[in-house]
Amino acid sequence: MVHVYRFAAVRPAPGEAPSIAAVPYDVVTAEEARTIIKANPESFLTVSRSDAELPDIPPDDNRVYERARDNFNAFLESGRLKKDGCPAMYVYRILQENDTFIGLCCCLDTEDYRSNRIRRHELTRYDKEEDRTRHIDAIKAHDGPVVLLYRDHDTLFSFIDSLISGQKIPDAEVHTSHGGTHQIFAITDKAALDEIEQRFQNVDSLYIADGHHRAKAAVNLADRMRATGQPADGEIGRFMGVLFAHNRVKIHGYSRLLTDLGTSDPDAFLNRLTKYFTVTPYGEVDGNEYNIRPRIACPEKYHVMHIYLQKKWYECTRLIDPAAPILDVLDVAVLQHLVFTEMFGITDPRGDARLQYLGGARPVADLERLVDNGTYRLAFAMQPVRVGTVLSIADAGGVMPPKSTWFEPKLLSGLVIHSFL
Repeated sequence: MVHVYRFAAVRPAPGEAPSIAAVPYDVVTAEEARTIIKANPESFLTVSRSDAELPDIPPDDNRVYERARDNFNAFLESGRLKKDGCPAMYVYRILQENDTFIGLCCCLDTEDYRSNRIRRHELTRYDKEEDRTRHIDAIKAHDGPVVLLYRDHDTLFSFIDSLISGQKIPDAEVHTSHGGTHQIFAITDKAALDEIEQRFQNVDSLYIADGHHRAKAAVNLADRMRATGQPADGEIGRFMGVLFAHNRVKIHGYSRLLTDLGTSDPDAFLNRLTKYFTVTPYGEVDGNEYNIRPRIACPEKYHVMHIYLQKKWYECTRLIDPAAPILDVLDVAVLQHLVFTEMFGITDPRGDARLQYLGGARPVADLERLVDNGTYRLAFAMQPVRVGTVLSIADAGGVMPPKSTWFEPKLLSGLVIHSFL
């Protein structure tokens, strides 16, 4: 069984949520965060992306983390953020286009992470893992929720949904620029909280969907405190998560970008690529779409990816080996092995600076822009992975290449915070 805990959250004071709530720290660049902060100095990005306020120093400089601490404390001292008076759990509801996502915000045990009751399907990147470890240590809080999935074999989702049914007014509501609505409902009724904890005793495992770095950073900090003889139980031994039923989320592909073509020119690269894939000019794409639709017949039988090079899109396909292990069936695994490792010598996708990633909820036009302006030389647009595949890989102890999945919904920062002071 997994352990879920109630906690007294730090949350925006009444009326403050719309100005404080911010996009997750890892879906915007420092430059994009800087633009948002300039337009809204009250944005929680001043805490989660404090490097955006200090563009002239390295992002891993101690002053960046000190700035995050000072900004967070300023929110608390001004009363714009306040800590709840009693432990609770929180239902997080997102209304987005035609979709409704409902998650349970609670605390989780770092020991469940160590024992693999909280399961992972991706490796973390060292630099991003260390960044978040230093960040949460500086502010003494988990300010970015980890998104996790549970297999909903009974009525767990229905019970959570019932807690906010009817005319219940949310404690906080934020409307995003993309038309979504994010709502927080505090659950303080003891009987309801007891029922939630009892029902999760029947859940064997949780699966990290989004926030691998945040979860690992929380475990890192607890381990470091324990290693130096400091108390590492209680709140410091827990981290904040929002739990969603596995069949009520969405996945997009996760794009890759390369800074150069190595020793190849574009024609030589495409010629080498035909050793592994059938490469076909794709033509125009809809820049507003998040995923490029395959044009090959029966795409489920093929590895499919799309590359953007010199203002042209190409569709790359390769038959899936039906006898291949589940990890080798992944498009991102084939891309890593045949292209990044074999052709470019990129053996460490977590640490090689030539390889970068762009989240799947960014339109295709963003990939084109980054290549056209010379920031990158080549882009790879990937197809989404099925949720069931992700869970099966995690159950088998498999590890997908970094940034293999982009889950929806994405949660806002600053609406619910777990302070461990």
